[in-house]
Amino acid sequence: MRFTLHPERVERIVEAVEAGGHSYVDSLEKAEFLIFHGGPADFPEPLPANVRFVQTQMAGIDALHSAGVLERSGVRWANAKGLYDETVAESCLALLLAVGHQHKRVGMAATWSVSGQVQATTQFLSEEFTVAVIGAGGIGRRLLELLRPFRCRTIAVNRSGATVAEAEETVAMSQAEEVWSRADAFILLAPLTEETHRLVDARALNRMKPNAIVVNAGRGPLVDTDALVDALRQGRIYGAGLDVTDPEPLPDGHPLWGMDNVVITPHTANTIHHVHATVGGLAARNADLFAAGERMATEVDIEAGY
Repeated sequence: MRFTLHPERVERIVEAVEAGGHSYVDSLEKAEFLIFHGGPADFPEPLPANVRFVQTQMAGIDALHSAGVLERSGVRWANAKGLYDETVAESCLALLLAVGHQHKRVGMAATWSVSGQVQATTQFLSEEFTVAVIGAGGIGRRLLELLRPFRCRTIAVNRSGATVAEAEETVAMSQAEEVWSRADAFILLAPLTEETHRLVDARALNRMKPNAIVVNAGRGPLVDTDALVDALRQGRIYGAGLDVTDPEPLPDGHPLWGMDNVVITPHTANTIHHVHATVGGLAARNADLFAAGERMATEVDIEAGY
């Protein structure tokens, strides 16, 4: 099939898709599928009739869905689900450990004199520590595997409540309310939907233990940012590790930047370098499936947006 990229050509992606047997063209009017990386304002609307599907370079495309781009395009879509399992799972573990081990607190103090305080309050992963993975899809299952050597207890929370083999316990998202008071850490990896928007709000935070750690590498609006700031200021939870925020980018001077129990990474749990290295092969496989009249490996439910 013939393909093009928008808003810019990336040579590494072009080479991978061509290696899969497809042909690059430099015009959208000649392409049969589009590899797209951008926001709603970047999408070329309307699509010419020759474009038959769109492959995004992103796993989460809620912004495009909310803006109506998926529906207006009139074509099938595939996302990058599964490509980021390793990198995002590793990043979540890093954030959890950095918060628990108080790396930022020591760095901001810039003095050895905080040693006593840090020794008294550091949290280690152990048999007594429970981690709840909220949104236990591919990334969540890989994270649960990475947690296994630490021997901590694990709870998987997913939409259906279907058993996640990598976790000791699985809870349906509709029952997530009862998890807030039970776990010591919450790793947020759920897609952004009406059900999960501000899932971690003041009520959820109030039910958490004082030693609770919140890690968000899913979507920023899974967390009510103002409620999180209040909980951290009042010492109602232990700390937070954030790769995504609401708003995003997090404005300079925002209170979260100055908190010594909050570790922030700028949406780099997966990097653009890694995207470019992996999405071409996925696009080629999806094009093969599309051409064969089959469902693509990462085809998006247009109505649900993921």
